[in-house]
Amino acid sequence: MNQLYRNAKFVISVMSMVQLPPNSRYEVVFAGCSNAGKSSVINTLADQNKLAKVSKTPGRTQSLNFFQIDESRYIVDLPGYGYSSVSGKTKAKWEKLLDLYFSERECLQGVVLVMDVRHPLKKYDIQMLEWCSHNNLPSHVVLTKCDKLKRGPAKDVALKVDRWLKEKEFSTTVQLFSSLKRGGVDELHTALNKWFDLN
Repeated sequence: MNQLYRNAKFVISVMSMVQLPPNSRYEVVFAGCSNAGKSSVINTLADQNKLAKVSKTPGRTQSLNFFQIDESRYIVDLPGYGYSSVSGKTKAKWEKLLDLYFSERECLQGVVLVMDVRHPLKKYDIQMLEWCSHNNLPSHVVLTKCDKLKRGPAKDVALKVDRWLKEKEFSTTVQLFSSLKRGGVDELHTALNKWFDLN
């Protein structure tokens, strides 16, 4: 476990651009469908149970939540996308905020895109990959809940996703992850360390 990430703490929830911290730090975004296990990935990454709120009701994250790693580094938890019970007006507000954030946030280093290994590359996942490509942002796909599959089938999914990404010419790396068994934590640390300039 990388000790730096154990120091992570929640600092602010942002619902408009004017609330953002100074644009002079390193930030890495975590994005994904509402039920992909994004909060669990963040908690496992930081070796904390309640850093990011895990709810039985998907879609509870309705703002940009900032978790400070140290004085100059943040993890940013985005609202989960694709949740049908969120109103169209709320979705439109989120999309406007995210569009501004991705296009104007100079300290944004990369995007961790969280997908359920059993249901990868959904419509909104592909939209996020295209968003990253459009904004010249590197991305890293984390296929969660791999403990739900046997090792062979899980690896097959990762290979198929990686092959699809290469065919579409997305500059994206892929890994398997299990919050339950803490599998893939070191690999995710390595990806983040690169973006946080910690190598």
